[in-house]
Amino acid sequence: MRSTAVHRRDRHVTAGPPVVASRRALLVLGGVLALASLAGSWGARSVERLPADQRIEVTRGAGQGDDLPVSVGIPLPPGRLRDPGMVRIVDAKGAEVPAAVTPMLAWHVGDGGWRAVRAQFRGPPGRYYFLLDARRESSRPAWPFAQGVIDGHAAALATLTPEWLTRSLIAGPQRVAAPGEAYAAYVDGQFRWAKALPDKDTTAWLFDRPSTLFKAYVRTGRADYLDAAEASYRWYMAGLRREGAPASPTCAGGWMPDGKPCDVKYVYIEPIVMAVALTGDDSMHDAALVTKMATLWANGGWNGAPGPYRHPDDYFTERLAGLGLVETVAAFELTGDPLYLRRVRERVGWLQAHQAANPDGLGDDGSWRNSWNVHENDRGGKDDVRGASPWMSENIIDGLWHAWLVTKDPRIPDMIVGFGLYLERYGWIDPDRLVPPHDWRNGCSGPNGQIAWYWSSSTAPPAALVRIQASEGWYSDGHTVELGLPVAAAYYFAHDAAQAATFRKRFEAIASSYAPACAAIGDTLRRFNWNNRGAGVAQWMMHQPPGAGRAP
Repeated sequence: MRSTAVHRRDRHVTAGPPVVASRRALLVLGGVLALASLAGSWGARSVERLPADQRIEVTRGAGQGDDLPVSVGIPLPPGRLRDPGMVRIVDAKGAEVPAAVTPMLAWHVGDGGWRAVRAQFRGPPGRYYFLLDARRESSRPAWPFAQGVIDGHAAALATLTPEWLTRSLIAGPQRVAAPGEAYAAYVDGQFRWAKALPDKDTTAWLFDRPSTLFKAYVRTGRADYLDAAEASYRWYMAGLRREGAPASPTCAGGWMPDGKPCDVKYVYIEPIVMAVALTGDDSMHDAALVTKMATLWANGGWNGAPGPYRHPDDYFTERLAGLGLVETVAAFELTGDPLYLRRVRERVGWLQAHQAANPDGLGDDGSWRNSWNVHENDRGGKDDVRGASPWMSENIIDGLWHAWLVTKDPRIPDMIVGFGLYLERYGWIDPDRLVPPHDWRNGCSGPNGQIAWYWSSSTAPPAALVRIQASEGWYSDGHTVELGLPVAAAYYFAHDAAQAATFRKRFEAIASSYAPACAAIGDTLRRFNWNNRGAGVAQWMMHQPPGAGRAP
């Protein structure tokens, strides 16, 4: 019946007078045009509503043509995503693009959920978006990550916005690098000489080059930082020994290019977390390799098993203690294995006891006081100096900060503030001492440049520190930038307003070392890593209320 009525109505229209038919036709045409206009304006509004902070910028890498295989890592804040089916990829006009979405990392603390997913799709360079507002309707099969890599480089480079990256907490809390920020300009200045892949200088990887670059990308969203991070990551991971036992002399899990796989200070798990989350690259590791790397840190490789500091002559370096804590936290973040969480708490306990009850009987000064002679592999040598390296202790603060993020261990804030106070009392060289022949600073930072003792002490006579400084510490202000982390962390956990004001004043003085002339100094390639692997978060800390870390 319905089809007949339609037929009769159509016949009546066509049989009517020509003028009436024309008017009706015009009305119909006008309605169609109005609907088209409405649809067009609705479409424009829908594109305008695409979230700006969820942009994906795709640029051509090693690939050819306009059907590029794109893999992008999308890190997520705790509790933000529980169902990967709710991730959609759309183009710049808001049209959904067929995509594969693969969970990569889970949150093992806080509100849980997925910490990172990998989205894969094909298309030309340009702007895309990821949406979390509705179920994906257009999917495609995933492909092995390595299929999108050509001669070690990604076929397409996909970057996210720094607004999203910093809020995701993939590198802990971070602050977007603001226009004109002095520290961001310092990193950029260093990157000009540190950009090329240093495959001929193995020491350039000390303190973890890939993680340093990934974190620079998180604060800026810069494609060149991400490109350099990816290339560094793949080169580093290709050098890891995978066969054998994770113990001397085989040391599976150790790094081979320097010919010393049992030297654990080159064993880095943190960049695996970064790469998996920020690029979706799961092709360079497996569970067995991560276990071997973590086991090397647990047994110490050639350095001997880590443990409590029980005797004044025990071997101890702040670098090993700090990096070991950072990498053990990373192993937990990557796997969720409670074994690594227990090791994290154990390491924090060793450091807390060392700081508060040093077996040398000289009291608690806030440092992890140890032997200069043992530090320099001269056990039993004459004229020992009990003290600590300020810049190497930054590694411990970085480790404690990582541990705080996953444990909220109540011991950690006081430990960090204690070391910040030690730096103020005993770590920084008094400007009155910086006169010829002992002006050990580099002139790049100007007359207000800060410099810490190469080896500091609360108990040794000044002459002993001067002797070490004059022998080893010329231009040791090359480490001033990373000391922004312990100062900012002490400010963040400060007990009272006076302490916080002291730390803020020091942090503002450290900014002299962000000078472009200082950034241009590239006499050792690993300086880029030691300055910046942990220091970026200091910019976030100093924009929090004083003592904010003490809040519930």
